[in-house]
Amino acid sequence: MRLVSLTLTLHLTVAALARPAAAQQFQGAPQAPPSRIPPPAPATTGGFLGGVPSGTATGEVLTITILDAIRRALDHNLGVLTAEQSINRAGGARWRALSDLLPNVNARVGETRQRINLAAFGFGSSPGSPFADIPGIVGPFNVFDARLYVSQAVVDLGALNHSRAASHDAEAARHTFTSARNFVIHVAGNLYIQALAAESRAAAARAQRDTAGALFTQAQDLKQAGIVAGVDVLRAEVQLTTETQRVTAAENDAEKVKLQLARAIGLPLGQRFALDPDLPELPDPDLTFEQTIDAAYRSRPDYQAALERVKAAEATRQAVVGDRLPTVRVNADYGEIGLTVGDARMTFSVVGAVNVPIFQGGRQQAERLEAEADLRNRRAEAEDLRASIYYEIRAAFLDLQASSQQLQVATKARDLAAQQLTQSRDRFAAGVASNIEVVQAQEAVALAAERYIAARYGYDLAKGALIRGTGTSQTVLRQLLGGRR
Repeated sequence: MRLVSLTLTLHLTVAALARPAAAQQFQGAPQAPPSRIPPPAPATTGGFLGGVPSGTATGEVLTITILDAIRRALDHNLGVLTAEQSINRAGGARWRALSDLLPNVNARVGETRQRINLAAFGFGSSPGSPFADIPGIVGPFNVFDARLYVSQAVVDLGALNHSRAASHDAEAARHTFTSARNFVIHVAGNLYIQALAAESRAAAARAQRDTAGALFTQAQDLKQAGIVAGVDVLRAEVQLTTETQRVTAAENDAEKVKLQLARAIGLPLGQRFALDPDLPELPDPDLTFEQTIDAAYRSRPDYQAALERVKAAEATRQAVVGDRLPTVRVNADYGEIGLTVGDARMTFSVVGAVNVPIFQGGRQQAERLEAEADLRNRRAEAEDLRASIYYEIRAAFLDLQASSQQLQVATKARDLAAQQLTQSRDRFAAGVASNIEVVQAQEAVALAAERYIAARYGYDLAKGALIRGTGTSQTVLRQLLGGRR
């Protein structure tokens, strides 16, 4: 079933987003048997399957809807929190780069007690020297100096382009944060649906176990009446044991998926909770494939972040070129100096300087090669992401169409399998068939139930994947919440 493929797709896309500029796409996964959805693999998820627990666990069982889970994930998911701090980090780097263009002002107040040996500088040491009358030792005396220092870049193309690059990086970080929020909506929704599917499998397994128990009791009664042989009782008991094992495995899987959901949304440790099976109806796509692609290129924040990183790399390359050009700076100081505070007098100095880089040991050549390589990488990453968006949306359209058809077929197959089991039980009770036919009908019911669960929740996952592909997850969430966050 496509649900397994969609689940594996979730792991691939989380790992893609965890890479700073990697392509984020829903790649096709090999079809697995429709027996169960494998739990998420923590080794490939970056931080989006982790969360920061918040609050204190209560003794009651909380009922959490899918919208509750998404809201908590937006506040406590580790991937979102990490992306949010990346904005602050990028903002700090931008201010650091901008500081080379803004005035640098420092103040200094000092008082010095000193004694100077002028003879060490040629004063008063040589007969006939014009400084022979100056004593060799001066002091001790005090010097008080209170001064304001200002330094301002007038022309510095390297610093200007470094500042532009940092601004683009800061904008990329903001887009990445938006993309992280969009993606965590997708992650939390997928985990919630996986948990619902796992609980449905556990419920279906319990129903099959109860049916097997009733058939075992029926076989025992028929054997005592002499209608069936002892091997039918043995076969029914084996089937009951098998169904009991399935219940244990299904319930265990359901609890583990719920644990993963609790971790991703930051529930308090040890908090018991239940899921609400009522899922909100996601909007059906109202755009063609081509229109959806164009909208995704305009609105996907991860793609916009990739374009900003390209601009940052271009500015960095220009900054390397600017570092090889002359710079003009003005340095000035203003203050009062004297032997004491009382007799200090105002002094100042203004210095304009032109610095011309001539040779720096090949450092600028190395920086140019690094900047050009980084620019080529950023451009390649942006093009790869553009292609991945195309394939991601194409796959989402295919999954949406296939899962819709599978849901119709699976619903009919489930009803037919239930009728087959009823007829097989009647034939076995009448003694016209062995319970081999009943066991086969039970397996058919179990398989039909699994396929129905996969198709039912796979359709919702396909809709969510398409919304994620267009980059409108937060918009749809606000619509579902009635305009609230």
